[in-house]
Amino acid sequence: MKKGILAVVGILIILVIIFLLQSAPIDPAAYTPPKAPGLTGVLAPNNLLQKAELLARGKIYGPEEVAVDSQRRVYGGTQDGKILRLLPDGKLEVFAETKGRPLGLQFDKNENLIVCDAYKGLLSIDPQKTIKVLAASAEGGPFKFTDALDISSGGVIYFTDASSKYRQDEYLYDLLESKPHGRFMSYDPVTGQVKVLLKGLYFANGVALSAQEDFVLVNETYRYRIIRYWLKGPKAGTHEVFIDNLPGFPDNISSNRKGTFWLALFTVRNDIVDKLHPYPFLKEQMSKLPKAFWPKAKPYGLVLALDETGKITLSLHEPTGKHLKEITSAREYGGYLYLGSLHNDRIGKYKLPG
Repeated sequence: MKKGILAVVGILIILVIIFLLQSAPIDPAAYTPPKAPGLTGVLAPNNLLQKAELLARGKIYGPEEVAVDSQRRVYGGTQDGKILRLLPDGKLEVFAETKGRPLGLQFDKNENLIVCDAYKGLLSIDPQKTIKVLAASAEGGPFKFTDALDISSGGVIYFTDASSKYRQDEYLYDLLESKPHGRFMSYDPVTGQVKVLLKGLYFANGVALSAQEDFVLVNETYRYRIIRYWLKGPKAGTHEVFIDNLPGFPDNISSNRKGTFWLALFTVRNDIVDKLHPYPFLKEQMSKLPKAFWPKAKPYGLVLALDETGKITLSLHEPTGKHLKEITSAREYGGYLYLGSLHNDRIGKYKLPG
């Protein structure tokens, strides 16, 4: 009996040694996050998002970003590379198929649907459903994770490459590595040129222009903050922190062009992840495990409204995560907020007061 126990212990020790000697898929850095803010005051939990109507429930999978055209048709990209279109009568149809992973979506002034496809790059799809690649690289470096966009009144597309190292299906590696691989860029449709405006961002995500288009915001998801990049005025070409230490993981952000930004947070902060960040060795070991053993995102729905000074003016919650969760985009159309999700099987439609 004693020999059997010793044999088992010996085998376990050997397995642990083999596990520790196994190379990790990441090269993590130490990072000490600020203490998460409490959900109090304007951030106090409520049930407002439980009032949202659910569109295409159970029929659309992973509509990370939502766009609405001039005929009130609703578009969302899916996990299998399709862009589905929801008609006003409730019918759902395939609009296009990129064979990648459509993320950011927005219509330009010519009714072309501009798409950030994580694998295919920056795309344009005309009303006849013809797909054109606008850009797939910048400064000699291919896009690895084309993510989010906004379009100026002059047609310039501002967009992000979330990570130059990890692909969309590896985004959790970028979280654990805690190194700045993201880029923020612009695409000029007249010249066809891509310009890199910022490098070294910690998972460059959502993009939103201000009402006067004098600045543009870029989310750094894995630093819980938003960066402001100035386009006009004496600060043009410079950047600064717009808001820091958010209560969750900022994903996409949009502007109603009237002075309000709508910020979607994928979930609230995770204490285990925050406590793990200062220890690269532990993050290395976690990255070797199947993702089923990693800390889980809390099922939670959360959207914030911010003004152009970076002040949070409103928070919309769904604390149970049963109605809406993992919200990755919130965009205002015709008095409603349309809410997308990276993993959920529905689109939320929330009526704004007034």
